[in-house]
Amino acid sequence: MLRTQSALLPFAADANVRHLRTYGGMIYCIVDAADAGVELRREDARHLVEVGEAIKSAAAVQLPSVHPTNPGIHTINQIEFTSPLEIIDGVKSSKNAVVVSPGRLDRCPCGTGTSARMALLHARGDLEVGELFRHISILDTKFDCKILQQIKVGSVPAILPQISGRAWLTGVSYYGVDPEDPFPRGYCLGDTWFS
Repeated sequence: MLRTQSALLPFAADANVRHLRTYGGMIYCIVDAADAGVELRREDARHLVEVGEAIKSAAAVQLPSVHPTNPGIHTINQIEFTSPLEIIDGVKSSKNAVVVSPGRLDRCPCGTGTSARMALLHARGDLEVGELFRHISILDTKFDCKILQQIKVGSVPAILPQISGRAWLTGVSYYGVDPEDPFPRGYCLGDTWFS
C-alpha cells in the first residue's frame, strides 16, 4: 500500500533517522542506509541487525501503525535498509537489507519488503506502472519486479506488484492421516490453547 509517513525517528540518545512507513504484506519502516550510518555490506551484518532492531523498537513505541482494513495488523514488523535508486544495465535498481527479528538478515530482497519498497517508489513518483525494478539483497540475490496496476485498499492508494526471482528447494515434507486415527479431522476441547 502507498501508506507512507516521513519523520525523524530517535532510536538512540544521539541519533535521529528519517524513515518511511509502508505496507507490502507486513508493515515496514524503510530507512536509507546512509541516513542510519550503516553500509549494506555482508561484513556489517551484525551491525545492521543491531541498528535495525533498535530502530524497530523505537518505531513500535513512537509510531503506531494500523492496516487500513485489518486492525489485526497493527505493528511495524520489519526494518528495511535501502541504497539509493540507480540505473544498472538500463534497469532501475537498488540494494537492500531486511532485518528479520529477532536478529538476522533476509537472504533475498524479501518479497513483502520489495512490495513495500515498490509502493514507496511509486508514491514518490520514482517507479511507474509497468516499469522494471530490480531489487538486490545484501547477498546479491535479485528480484525483477514491476507494478501491474494501481489499486486501493479501503480508501488508501495501493499497488499490485509482480515479483520474479529464483528459489531453491530447502526441504520436503509429507503430511497424511493414519487410517486408524480416531480423530482424522482434529478435535476441540475447552483447554488452555490460545488463552
